[in-house]
Amino acid sequence: MAQTLDQAVKIAGYYPALATAVLRSAIGAETVRAHFVHAETTFDDREVRRHMTVLVITDTRLLRVHMDDGAGHTGDGRHEASATVETTALAAIRNTAMTHVVHEPERFSEGDLPSELVLAVGGSVHSRVDLEPASCGDESCEADHGYTGNLTSDDILVRVSLIADGEDSIRALQDFASVLQSAIGARG
Repeated sequence: MAQTLDQAVKIAGYYPALATAVLRSAIGAETVRAHFVHAETTFDDREVRRHMTVLVITDTRLLRVHMDDGAGHTGDGRHEASATVETTALAAIRNTAMTHVVHEPERFSEGDLPSELVLAVGGSVHSRVDLEPASCGDESCEADHGYTGNLTSDDILVRVSLIADGEDSIRALQDFASVLQSAIGARG
């Protein structure tokens, strides 16, 4: 695993030994071309929860590792964490979209960083099927017309903000997106 990815995981501080083990297993013998590590803490009225998303580009794949905190199943207050690895072949990625959000755009000038960046990657391994009974439009018709529906891909989505995540995270996501866009564009 690339040393810089190892360092980024340690700096994020979210169960680095677990994250490193999961990443090494997922990456295998492939070379890391680019990575992005995003740790996030969320608060609600009763809990503080931590999440971490790691995106890795190899020569053939985009890996997304997502880790979450959780309460243990034993009921004794112990914590647990889950790590999910999602693998998408670079050849299966249909598109990427990078949204640049700029607060006070009238003050924006060349070289300024956006206030927020959102990277969406189409071609993830998860899809959702929404089905409903089909009809012919005749309200008195009682025939079975089967089903109609939509298949919707659940894209990979990563959002960073200048205020919450800092300049380094904005630049890191820009750099990662550039490598990803080149990798999928190189297919022709």
